[in-house]
Amino acid sequence: MSVLTFAFCTYNRADRLEKLVAAMRAQTCPVPFEILAINNNSPDNTLDVLAHLQRQPGTPLRFVTETAPGIVPARNRALAEAISSDILAFIDDDEIPQPDFLNAALDAIVNEGAQCVGGRIEIDFSPYGRPAWLDDDVAGFLGLLDHGQAPLWLSDTSTPIWSGNTAYAMQLFRDHPDLRFDLRYNRKGEGIGGGEDAMMLRTLLDLGTRIRYRSDMAVTHSVDPWKLKASYFLRLHYLAGVRNGQYVLPDYPTTLLGMPPFMITQFLSHCGRTLKLAIGRKPGLIRQAMNAAHALGSLQGYRNRSGTY
Repeated sequence: MSVLTFAFCTYNRADRLEKLVAAMRAQTCPVPFEILAINNNSPDNTLDVLAHLQRQPGTPLRFVTETAPGIVPARNRALAEAISSDILAFIDDDEIPQPDFLNAALDAIVNEGAQCVGGRIEIDFSPYGRPAWLDDDVAGFLGLLDHGQAPLWLSDTSTPIWSGNTAYAMQLFRDHPDLRFDLRYNRKGEGIGGGEDAMMLRTLLDLGTRIRYRSDMAVTHSVDPWKLKASYFLRLHYLAGVRNGQYVLPDYPTTLLGMPPFMITQFLSHCGRTLKLAIGRKPGLIRQAMNAAHALGSLQGYRNRSGTY
């Protein structure tokens, strides 16, 4: 019988934990499972709430504190804590699993042979409401994910899955002891950034991992109000660009002030398109501005790498 660990990493969200743990305990699952909470040094009363929830009846709850700040050390601590489990399922502390979450994850790994599986992410905009300018394309950067009802095998990054809704066959990590989330893409506390899940997906694809998408492995993600502003998406893409320029792009033989000339041209082109949409008050302005912010960040990241500031 499989041993399953259902884990979440949490920082400073004590008020969400009772509802989250109740939904995790309400899962129907044909195998026994434990709930694992990774407290990332939360300054609120997270530890008191977790201790209270641990004493409640139902699925066993285990919690540990990871003192290194950021989502990457927390996720990697969960991997270490669950390394002897057959399956590790991840959810975020601002999400609620829908009823068939664990059943779908287990079926994909045990019966379909997946080594990694991820699923649908719905966005709950209440009580703030969804801004009129925030279309599905932009909402994807809040975690919105829906590849349709049919299960899929992933062969590239065109149909990604995100680590707030994933499960792994832990033999994968026992076979690859160095396989961990990349610390270069760490996001600390309530900061902006990340990208560790996208890099993990790329690494798993490079390893030839059998990755499955299941729409019935679904969660509902609540959005913080400070993320419902255009400035959040621009900053998010700028920081993603910095990491792209610093860690992903190859070395180019020709540079101008530490930057490849073609990247400067691309940035100016994105700026021109953004200005044109703004003047014409046409749809797609925010998404195009995000492209410009990413291009600017890539230039800065490349300069950081070359030592030109």
